[in-house]
Amino acid sequence: MFSKVLIANRGEIAVRIIRACRELGIQTVAVYSEADKEALHAELADEAICIGPAKAADSYLNVQQILSAAIVTKAEAIHPGFGFLSENSRFASMCEECNIVFIGPKSETIDAMGNKINARRLMIEAQVPVIPGSQGAISDVKEALTIAEEIGYPVMLKAAAGGGGKGIRKVLTKEELPQHFSSAQQEAKAAFGNDEMYIEKIVYPARHIEVQVLGDSFGNIIHLGERDCSLQRNNQKVLEESPSVVISASKRQELGAAAVRAAQAVGYRNAGTIEFLMDEAGEFYFMEMNTRIQVEHPITEMVTNIDLVKKQIEIASGEPLDIKQEDVKMQGAAIECRINAENPAFNFAPSPGKIHNLFLPGGGLGVRVDSAMYSGYTIPPYYDSMIAKVIVHGENRFEALMKMQRALAELVTEGVVTNAEFQMDLIGHPKVIAGDYNTAFLQEEFLPNWTPEQ
Repeated sequence: MFSKVLIANRGEIAVRIIRACRELGIQTVAVYSEADKEALHAELADEAICIGPAKAADSYLNVQQILSAAIVTKAEAIHPGFGFLSENSRFASMCEECNIVFIGPKSETIDAMGNKINARRLMIEAQVPVIPGSQGAISDVKEALTIAEEIGYPVMLKAAAGGGGKGIRKVLTKEELPQHFSSAQQEAKAAFGNDEMYIEKIVYPARHIEVQVLGDSFGNIIHLGERDCSLQRNNQKVLEESPSVVISASKRQELGAAAVRAAQAVGYRNAGTIEFLMDEAGEFYFMEMNTRIQVEHPITEMVTNIDLVKKQIEIASGEPLDIKQEDVKMQGAAIECRINAENPAFNFAPSPGKIHNLFLPGGGLGVRVDSAMYSGYTIPPYYDSMIAKVIVHGENRFEALMKMQRALAELVTEGVVTNAEFQMDLIGHPKVIAGDYNTAFLQEEFLPNWTPEQ
């Protein structure tokens, strides 16, 4: 096991990793930007090093500064969390070259699954169902128009190196395609340095179902059930739950087997997620693989009682998985609400600022808050607006829903506006309570009829 780990991230995920390391008896090194000098992760770690100015490109995305911090502090491993450098194969490769363990998959695996076109090819070979679409990269608008005509509108344009909702455009007609192709390509180039595009048939509305997998260095790969992430706004997840109300025991087994085949196809090591879309007929299709820990990993932890971050660290240190597939049991139901410093009443505009008074929900079994907030903390305007995750677990879904309503009602963040009230209204909607929702629900049905309290 490692004696010291550097966390190349910030916010609640950095705090989450520090806590897991502490429970494993591992010392931690935090890196922080000048804007995060008083951030909780910098306070909690055993050591903390400033790696640059507020701008992420000069700090949390600065590979040389992060590696230098690891070398100076004699950290044996780096945990990238999610976002920032977590799926950067170059960073993983440079860690390997510096004899520092990257707590995640190998760099070649990130490359293989990070390029969505290559991932589609690998999944087809592994007999994992994929969405009908182009077989390779699309070079120009003319080719895109031809393929779209073949598979039928509506279609989705996607960046080959995409993620986080970037480089994605929904195209309803051939007249729209040229403009959307150009804007998506430009966005992809700016976000990923790669303007390769591909096209898929739209499976919409659908359920967005993802399966958590774990793989070790000895070829053992298991799945930990599914998460339903269908409640989304602008392709960004808002609320997640596990298990999904639309997945039967037999369908769960089928999905899990497909996810394991997908991971086996690339010799996957560490924690990863296979994302699927399920149509209204119950057919599922591979969408992408996230080669990192997910924001929504806590709900899987709640229903399986398996600490995913600790498993990541153990696997990276060379330990074999101590869990077999038959050991994985999903108990009860879990829900996660993402709490963002944003104002839903003003088109979800970011709301950074100083928290004057903070009360986090707690008390009672099955309520958890992952956050880096504290009273007096100033939320900087430079990074993602997510400031907390409220997670609950119940013996059944109804109990989990009631616990979430109670927890959200208790949350107080005076000084900044959050989406907590929006989440309260969403979790209390009759269709969400009934589990009768899909990827279209939040954007097309809930929001147009939602009136925020003044």
